[in-house]
Amino acid sequence: MPGVDAEFVLLCDDTGSARTPFLRRYSTSPAGAVTTTDTGLDGATPYTVAGTVTVCAAAEAEPVELVAHGTQDAAWSLTDNAGTVSVTVVVYTGSVSVATGDGTLTLPAGASLTWSAEDEQTGTLTGLLDVTSAAGASWQVIWTARP
Repeated sequence: MPGVDAEFVLLCDDTGSARTPFLRRYSTSPAGAVTTTDTGLDGATPYTVAGTVTVCAAAEAEPVELVAHGTQDAAWSLTDNAGTVSVTVVVYTGSVSVATGDGTLTLPAGASLTWSAEDEQTGTLTGLLDVTSAAGASWQVIWTARP
């Protein structure tokens, strides 16, 4: 909606026997009216609180242990990096070619793209994802993988 500001907060529903994380969206209209909407972690599925609303502990919100990696101005391929969960390509100068299962993308200077596994808790990226560039380009690939 135009003119509506929204903020999301990760909270937990504590029933005493279980703690379930969910998102609470606070929306403010141009007139200053504030409404709240609770959803599942996908941001779309309605969620109904059954217990006490608390702030989730960091361990509940981010239980994934990942290791970050990076390379500068060097070709990168998903097939050479098993267990990859997310990949970000940042182009500083020149252009970079990214081959995917859907075709080849050309990223110009100033562009960045990120791919992430659908389920960061247990999933990994699969398929074709190769990054190369023309001579003289400056770019970086940053990726996370399971140890």
